[in-house]
Amino acid sequence: MKKVFKTGIFTLLAFLMHSASFAQCAMCRASVENNVSNGETSIGAGLNMGILYLFAMPYLIAMVLGFFWYRNAKKRKANIAMH
Repeated sequence: MKKVFKTGIFTLLAFLMHSASFAQCAMCRASVENNVSNGETSIGAGLNMGILYLFAMPYLIAMVLGFFWYRNAKKRKANIAMH
């Protein structure tokens, strides 16, 4: 029951703090504002895609490592059951 409670609290905090994740660093924001004022709007889309790319990579790496860990544990369990 404690684990469910801790997971619920963590999820609640993650939802409450999500608005801060939409912010950009000061240098990125200044660069986008400067380019938009010059009439160039494509840099903002590229910057946002770069931010999403950097955000997603650690999760993808964790998923790949988790997959290999699961597969290895499954093989190890099958080998133990055979002997």
